[in-house]
Amino acid sequence: MPYLDSIRVFVRTVELGSITAAGRDQRLTPAVASNRIKELERRLGLRLFNRTTRKLVPTEVGRLYYDYATKVVDTLEQSEAIVSGYSKAPKGVVKVTAPLGIGRRIIAPYVPEFNDAYPDISVRLRLSDRKVDLFDEGVDVAFVLGDLRDSNMKIRNITDCRRVLCASPDYLSKFGTPETPEELISKPHNCLLLRFPGSEEYYWNLETDQGQQKYQVVGSYDADEGDVLTGWAIDGRGIVNKPYFEVSQYIQSGQLVPILENTPPPVSRFACMYPHRRLQDPKVRIFVDFMIKQCKQHVQSLNV
Repeated sequence: MPYLDSIRVFVRTVELGSITAAGRDQRLTPAVASNRIKELERRLGLRLFNRTTRKLVPTEVGRLYYDYATKVVDTLEQSEAIVSGYSKAPKGVVKVTAPLGIGRRIIAPYVPEFNDAYPDISVRLRLSDRKVDLFDEGVDVAFVLGDLRDSNMKIRNITDCRRVLCASPDYLSKFGTPETPEELISKPHNCLLLRFPGSEEYYWNLETDQGQQKYQVVGSYDADEGDVLTGWAIDGRGIVNKPYFEVSQYIQSGQLVPILENTPPPVSRFACMYPHRRLQDPKVRIFVDFMIKQCKQHVQSLNV
């Protein structure tokens, strides 16, 4: 189906803004992906992109063609999914995204087990602490931790994850152990923050006798990768706010010490979400059911 394959490449090129990225997404070399676009333009007798040295922009007719091409691709994928479901042998690709900590510790270890059980289903796992647009990235399933506000997505809860404030013994011996949340600010303590475009971590929420309170903490270190913050905390650079399962091994070894245990951060909601129509696809439904079971058992075993 070279024509349909060319349409797929075209759709992903529009969505990703790059022929190279679209080729990578479809597991094609840049040269093959570029040829697919050229073949499509020859077939239609129209230019679909305006090419500059800096970016690739759809022409007016290219944007119009994209609107219809996406419907063709979606319909084809759904029909293939339904047929594979009837054959009881789901096959194809499931595109998955997750935050780095969850992805490394919980999702990734179970992907080989899933693949052993369903060898005809390929999992493409992309890890990032940044927020991912499921539609723009063509993601089937996103594992998320924290506030979920996207009403356009179907959400399935997995479990609640306890959070903890902690620091190294060296840091606490040098700067003191805060006894109240207010001391995080009045001292002030060096708070290690997870920040990236769109991040809301400019304050910490803590549970107090008066309910949840916001504390405008500050620090000389921030990063867009959670494990970097953990490393800095172990190195004595500051206080970190983490899901317990990400730091449990360091707390047990004594490299990190929990603080303010009477006023902890609120638990984080661990869930997976996906566009509503994705769960009509048997391979996605099988993957979601499998991972929810494994994730729930894994996190609950550490959430002590």
